[in-house]
Amino acid sequence: MKVALLVAPKDFKDESVAQLKLMLGKWDVQAVITSYSTHDCVGYHGAVYAPQINSARITPDEFDALVLIDGKGVDSYKLYDFRPLLDTVKLFSMRNKMIASIGNATKIVARANVVSNVKVAMPSDDDARRLIILYHGTPSKEDVEYDKGILTLSNNDKILPFADLMLQKLGAK
Repeated sequence: MKVALLVAPKDFKDESVAQLKLMLGKWDVQAVITSYSTHDCVGYHGAVYAPQINSARITPDEFDALVLIDGKGVDSYKLYDFRPLLDTVKLFSMRNKMIASIGNATKIVARANVVSNVKVAMPSDDDARRLIILYHGTPSKEDVEYDKGILTLSNNDKILPFADLMLQKLGAK
């Protein structure tokens, strides 16, 4: 089983990546770091990850899930406006592959227009909340929400239940 962890070139939440990699690794799920950068990606707290594959090359045929990592880099690189990424998210949705997002990365899922009538854990980011409603997502008061193949986490404080639910829905646990 293989999961793509998409990170911004800089200022992603490295603690989200570290905890997810640890949890997925415990269940023999391969976590592959992906980004649109060809250089090392540097997290907000200084962790460095070399992308193992360019995000333009990931497909639902090779991956069981796409995880969008949160952090300031989502906004500074405007990943939610990057058409190739939105198309990739849409393709994962059309192929019934899991799409998971944390915090402000939920903007990407909303802008890909795959949240209509889907329960979404509402992040604290006002722009993300606005986009979820604009694209007809159903706001949830839960910190972790899974609906119609889309797994959302309001903020990375609850990353362990998020990872646990991801493993269950992927059938790894």
